[in-house]
Amino acid sequence: MGNQAADAVFDALGEPVRRRILELLHDGPSAVGQLAGRLPVGRPAVSKHLRVLSGAGLVEHRSVGTRNLYVLAPGGMAAAQQWLAATWDTVLACYAAEVSRAGSAAAVALAPAGSPLAARGRERHD
Repeated sequence: MGNQAADAVFDALGEPVRRRILELLHDGPSAVGQLAGRLPVGRPAVSKHLRVLSGAGLVEHRSVGTRNLYVLAPGGMAAAQQWLAATWDTVLACYAAEVSRAGSAAAVALAPAGSPLAARGRERHD
């Protein structure tokens, strides 16, 4: 990939529990205990997953009194989104070039025998 920020995001998203944590945080700030109550893993595991998500820039930690709350980080998915957009643009450009090439070849093959387009096709094969 070549983009360390995008690598970290994709690595973090590779774990289903981490993806679920992000889904739960869409509802707003949440403490580790609240998250653990809605997940199939305990508090220590949730804390470890939150550290990975935080390291990838996907969540932020806020202390409110004696509670530690976690929230989605604004722009946390930006690196992955940029990588996906660049990759998608490259794929679409390659696809468009292939469609254009194939379309030109098909047009030459389907051209009437005496047309200039058919003559161009014969020149390429001679």
